[in-house]
Amino acid sequence: MNAPAAPIGPPMWLLAEVTYRCPLHCVFCYNPVDFARHEDELSTDDWLRVLHEGRELGAVQCGFSGGEPLLRDDLEVLIAEARRLGYYTNLITSGVGLTEARLDAFKAAGLDHIQLSFQDSSREINDFLTHTRTFELKQRVGEMIKARGWPMVMNVVIHRLNIEHIGRIIEMADALGAEYLELANAQYYSWALLNRDQLMPSREQLRRAEAVTDEWKARLAERMRILFVVPDYHEGKPKKCMNGWGNVFLTVTPDGTAQPCHTARMLPGLDFPNVQEHSLRHVWFESEGFNHYRGTGWMKEPCASCEDKEKDYGGCRCQAYLLAADPDAADPVCPKSPHHEHVAAALEQAETAAPSTKPLIFRDPKESRRLCGQD
Repeated sequence: MNAPAAPIGPPMWLLAEVTYRCPLHCVFCYNPVDFARHEDELSTDDWLRVLHEGRELGAVQCGFSGGEPLLRDDLEVLIAEARRLGYYTNLITSGVGLTEARLDAFKAAGLDHIQLSFQDSSREINDFLTHTRTFELKQRVGEMIKARGWPMVMNVVIHRLNIEHIGRIIEMADALGAEYLELANAQYYSWALLNRDQLMPSREQLRRAEAVTDEWKARLAERMRILFVVPDYHEGKPKKCMNGWGNVFLTVTPDGTAQPCHTARMLPGLDFPNVQEHSLRHVWFESEGFNHYRGTGWMKEPCASCEDKEKDYGGCRCQAYLLAADPDAADPVCPKSPHHEHVAAALEQAETAAPSTKPLIFRDPKESRRLCGQD
């Protein structure tokens, strides 16, 4: 185990991924491709204990996500306890299953913030990307959220199939009264990696989308904050994984596995503890999985001698594993990486005007079982 380079602070952000169940089938879902292997879910009592232990460690923000967290019947109980403990609470949802009565229950429980996801500004593309008919429902949910006084926070994953609609997406968000809009370009992990050839935009598409976004930012500056997140591949430089591995972020998956990022369980050779067997204090301070990539002592070249190693900490470990088959490698997004050609090839492929002939793979349990060899 590598010793961290500096004293370990507390986790500031606790993400409770309460279920992998979801009514949507998004082609860019960040849930692990093998999620069907992990069908067990923590009990209500287990989640309540996790919330208590997280707050004792110093976590101040608690997000509830999935899958679709609304599929947990005890979500109101968890939100109420998190709020009682002093967390700032955030619900990350597709809106499917969100009724007037349930919104009232969340309001009574003290929920601070709801982030509502859309997939496009049109019913056709929204419903195609999710393999569901949910566009009108999402609009109604947005109106219900706004009517109850919550800040209207929207998230849209941007990719080749909707990037040309970015102006209409912003216009839709404004019509719904959104105060905050995150235009999160797809990052290529999990299901998005499976569909990368169909999803990755060209450089020119990305340039135009940023220009359109900047125009809308200026126009809506007084009533909406718009964040445009550039995909790692196009940005050309690695970023800190979750602001640094095991630095501020702690996620607990539906079956209780604790991880320093959404997708870390894929990494070979690391033991990520389960909260049913270990306290969050042990998870955060003592576990091999959380300590392994803290600091810079684990690095090899070119990261070990790089002047930016304290800025990016070598980039994303999952991206290194997925593209270079080596979680200790420099993130291939970095031009200095000996594996950068994998990113360059993907970018070059995206420049072709011809659409990919590969079929999209929609996220669902049957596909998950097939892809991990269970069918």
